[in-house]
Amino acid sequence: MTTESGLPFDPVYGPEDLADWDPGERLGEPGAYPYTRGVYPTMYTGRPWTMRQYAGFGTAAESNERYRQLLAAGTTGLSVAFDLPTQMGYDSDAPIAHGEVGKVGVAIDTIDDMRVLFDGIPLDQVSTSMTINSPAAILLLLYQLVAEEQGVPGSALNGTIQNDVLKEYIARGTYIYPPAQSLRLITDIFSYCREEIPRWNTISISGYHMAEAGATPVQEIAFTLADGVEYIRAALASGQHIDEFAPRLAFFFVARTTLLEEIAKFRAARRIWARIMREEFGAQDPKSMMLRFHTQTAGVQLTAQQPEVNLVRVAIQALGAVLGGTQSLHTNSFDEAIALPTEKAARLALRTQQVLAYESDVTQTVDPFAGSYAIESLTDEIEAAVVALMAQVEELGGAVAAIEEGFQKSEIEKSAYAVAQEIDAGERVIIGVNRFTVEEHEPYEPLRVDPAIEAEQCARLERVRAERDQAAVDAALERIRAAAAGTDNLLYPMRDALRARATVGEVSDALRDVWGVYTPTDAF
Repeated sequence: MTTESGLPFDPVYGPEDLADWDPGERLGEPGAYPYTRGVYPTMYTGRPWTMRQYAGFGTAAESNERYRQLLAAGTTGLSVAFDLPTQMGYDSDAPIAHGEVGKVGVAIDTIDDMRVLFDGIPLDQVSTSMTINSPAAILLLLYQLVAEEQGVPGSALNGTIQNDVLKEYIARGTYIYPPAQSLRLITDIFSYCREEIPRWNTISISGYHMAEAGATPVQEIAFTLADGVEYIRAALASGQHIDEFAPRLAFFFVARTTLLEEIAKFRAARRIWARIMREEFGAQDPKSMMLRFHTQTAGVQLTAQQPEVNLVRVAIQALGAVLGGTQSLHTNSFDEAIALPTEKAARLALRTQQVLAYESDVTQTVDPFAGSYAIESLTDEIEAAVVALMAQVEELGGAVAAIEEGFQKSEIEKSAYAVAQEIDAGERVIIGVNRFTVEEHEPYEPLRVDPAIEAEQCARLERVRAERDQAAVDAALERIRAAAAGTDNLLYPMRDALRARATVGEVSDALRDVWGVYTPTDAF
């Protein structure tokens, strides 16, 4: 037997598997280096993880209604999904956006939309995560401006922007600018937030999307941590000190149904990151060494066949994330393999977390698997495999150089192909797909986005452009171009432009004018 990563998986583990094992070195105490047992001493015994349900669709008003429903149901953090035009830095009335407005997330074009999105939600009392990458600075600034209108200073804001563009080149594809310019923008965000929004997590370095594209657990961790190293090097090269920005770095991983390997994966990731931060980068602040992460259950493992079975899958995946020590968690809705989740499905997904937190006993003790022969052996094996794969990335010149050669993408595609072959051959069992199938399917009415939303968004944009001071917008956009061509922090002129009601697309275009767009190599 082997694990998802192709590592040996023994039917029995015992003391001999840990014969040369030093628990002081490998484990430590919870909340202490090397953080194998968790980043905080008390973990969930003090309070549960943040329950953060990912949501967003259609217009800002519709998404605002869903956020209110989730908050009323007991979610403890918001997580915003943006539509593809917003993710790519295009306005809803751009020709390339046609047919995609509001489909996989909420459409945000201007500060007017952001006001509606968070209407009635006190931004000093809620933690907000925004899944946005190339235009991350724009959406963060819009959030800050709306908070200021509520009377909430940047110093009181708490949340995360994904802001991880390197994984876009590897696995997802919603990049805009070339890597060097993207890294420049990211390090500007680090610097800006240190001064203006100090409690904000400035990046969520993501392995989730690599896993969804087919990465094994080892590949997910190795390529994610390698990206993290690249971001750190870029920030250091910009003149920042490691302990100035590293405490606000966060990570984002998947939780699969392979419970034991996932628990071990999270433990190994913490230990590797702590060692890298202390030994390679000389971090002194313990917070710089802590790998804090958000987890989402595995969307790629959801099935359209017998969708209610997804409730069971998600519960197992969520348990793995909790036993692995996640700081926040999103549980997928059972109907997401079919369409956007209905209100009932989203509520059931949240209830899954609440049952784990309040009805099970997993929050009663810190790191209940510590010392397990199986878990500790798996953790060591995953750690060794991750370190070896990261060394391969380093040999290619680091994450960006490896991306340009297509290394990570190629490795992930090989893994995805192998899994597809196993499923087709029946060697990998998928309940309801290749075993325990049923002939008839119960009718299901999915949530659908009204296509009229696109026309509504275009009309809103037309009104904004007619009402605003166009000369002020043009001048602000020109200042963005000047900063992009120079070395000034980009977020200050971007903030001025957005306050003047420049659109997401216009600000993105100002950067495109100077930096151009990224064109993948043939290796992709």
